[in-house]
Amino acid sequence: MAERRLFALLGLLALLSALFLGWELREPAGFILSLRAVKLASLLVVGAAIGAATVMFQTVAANRLLTPGIVGFDALFVFLQTGLVLLLGGAGFATLPDLAKFGAELLCMLLAGVALFGVMLRRGAEDVLRLVLTGVILGVFLRGLSGFAGRLLDPSEYSIVQLASFATFGAVDSTQLAIAAAVLVVALTGARLLAPALDAAALGRTTARAIGLPFDRIALLALVIVSACVAASTALVGPITFLGLLAASLAHTVLRTWRHALLIPGAAIISASILVAGQFVFERLLGQQSTLAVIVECVGGLLFLFLVLRKSRP
Repeated sequence: MAERRLFALLGLLALLSALFLGWELREPAGFILSLRAVKLASLLVVGAAIGAATVMFQTVAANRLLTPGIVGFDALFVFLQTGLVLLLGGAGFATLPDLAKFGAELLCMLLAGVALFGVMLRRGAEDVLRLVLTGVILGVFLRGLSGFAGRLLDPSEYSIVQLASFATFGAVDSTQLAIAAAVLVVALTGARLLAPALDAAALGRTTARAIGLPFDRIALLALVIVSACVAASTALVGPITFLGLLAASLAHTVLRTWRHALLIPGAAIISASILVAGQFVFERLLGQQSTLAVIVECVGGLLFLFLVLRKSRP
């Protein structure tokens, strides 16, 4: 039954993708179609990366209220943008090679995630709660540094930081997209191989170790995959914190299964569908260009509050 629902979700995503590509297609059709294809691919890559990463992160953390963004990836991205503008100035930041900037951001966030997870879990995966709290504190610290640095910038340079700090799908470079897609393929392949172990890990550390699962090693591998997915999506378009929470919650609700072999691709498909559908509505029907990320964050934030309040009921 869950497999049928997964295929139905995949069919829905294919339909949404066809609508996104073909809606009111005019001449020069080939040129317009190529632009739309790049944007569609970026929506699919970012959505799949965030959705899959969130399911894995929630399993390791044993908490469905968390997202990978809570450990400070978005704050690190904003800090990198602010630091570059502060050091190079607005003109220097604008003349940075896009591919070099993307590669540096991807590498910094990937290394930061691996370092955080590796150091915090060196004594065992019972430190997951401490890891999350440390990530939250680091995120607050980096946001504070970014805010302080922003006060040293003139208004025109600060506007550059603001523009670079919000997720946008309007001008995605095809080379950067190819790199992010390659990272995603490798990460999802690893997630697929880890799926049976994650099924056992979802039982809890004590139970999983009692049945012979090397929980600490599985948790670290899963978090490395999470780091790769979030780093690739954030470096490509910018941070989208609550999209994963929305997708993971819908995946659990729609698929009604504990099998990560279905939950991970299900969350990836749902997350990509949300982005494609949202971009189609705002761009094709409403004529808007930069509203999608704000709306997704708003809906995801409301869902987070709802889940927290529901959990807090006696």
